[in-house]
Amino acid sequence: MNSMQPTLASRRSRRIRERAIETVLFLAALSSVLTTFAIAAILVYESIPFFRIVPILTFLTDTQWTPLFDNAHYGIMPLVAGTTVTTGVALLVAIPLGTIIAIYLSEFAPHNLREIVKPFLELLGAVPTVVFGYFALIVVTPILQKLLPSLPGFNMLSAGIVMGIMIIPYVSSVSEDAMRAVPMHIREGSYAMGATRFQTAVRVVFPSAFSGVAAAYILGISRAVGETMVVAIAAGMQPNLTWDPTQPAATITAYIVQVSLGDLPHGSIGYQTIFAAGLTLMLITLVFNIAGYVLKKRVREAY
Repeated sequence: MNSMQPTLASRRSRRIRERAIETVLFLAALSSVLTTFAIAAILVYESIPFFRIVPILTFLTDTQWTPLFDNAHYGIMPLVAGTTVTTGVALLVAIPLGTIIAIYLSEFAPHNLREIVKPFLELLGAVPTVVFGYFALIVVTPILQKLLPSLPGFNMLSAGIVMGIMIIPYVSSVSEDAMRAVPMHIREGSYAMGATRFQTAVRVVFPSAFSGVAAAYILGISRAVGETMVVAIAAGMQPNLTWDPTQPAATITAYIVQVSLGDLPHGSIGYQTIFAAGLTLMLITLVFNIAGYVLKKRVREAY
């Protein structure tokens, strides 16, 4: 009987420790959810006074964004256009290159080379964004001006290209991890059917890992949409409703930085515009995430 007591006590102690660990993990997961809801609630709460003065229809349809001028206009479309164009250019650079790098590192690169290249890619993601911004302004823009002499000093094209370079590590690293997680017997089955190494990588491994690859794409999109310093430095901070990447423009994040550094009094209509712009940015990111989830689900059903 005495020998049983230590065993029961140890089991009880282990259960208590396991429950404590589960509670800590649950609270950690819950904190991220609560933080997201808190951010959304603050944006909505602070945006309500703005939309009491500016109708939502005007906010969405007006083609001018001059909230700090005497003749104020509150149309968000110029900022949405700048955000969309720079993000689109960045994705045209990052997704193809990041996917190709991921396929090469996962399926073709020797082990020693992969162990060298991947840390360098991740190190590229650690470079401060302000450095990328000045790289776009001082290096990339002059190069583009030699190809396009009419290109202005501030433009969305150079900002988008450098943003694409900046988010390549996010796309390639996460995609490569997803492809490496594909079981080896799937590759062996493809080889047994007579497929080449390239066919196996593109037609078998990539579709099998698309769930993780889609997560990498969504991460890259969210990173591009939320980028601030590169577009603030290289694209200019002039709200301009244009879909031409060779023109200067302002993005939502750049405008938020511009107003946050000013001396606008708290509670003024100009100050409240940053919350309306932030809410718009959050909704855009949400739309991209939903679209990525739907795409991932359809591709998974197709395969």
